[in-house]
Amino acid sequence: MKKADIASALFERTGIARKDSGQMVEMMLDLIKETLKEGETVKLAGFGNFVVRKKNERNGRNPKTGQKIGITPRKVISFKASQGFKKRVENS
Repeated sequence: MKKADIASALFERTGIARKDSGQMVEMMLDLIKETLKEGETVKLAGFGNFVVRKKNERNGRNPKTGQKIGITPRKVISFKASQGFKKRVENS
């Protein structure tokens, strides 16, 4: 499913103008991005949580050559689905 598909589904289910539904999807995603960029957690009840995690510097290796390389510290986004969402997917 793409953003356009979500906007179309919102249009069909609510009757909001197609252009407005697309803008709403964009605004929602922008808000989530901004919140995560600030390092805050996004909790969507019944869906799951988006969390920004910090990964420390570590040693890795190039799989082709086997050469050891340093992996710099960075932030990553992880998603953990809620229990209700997991059950719904399992039972579908």
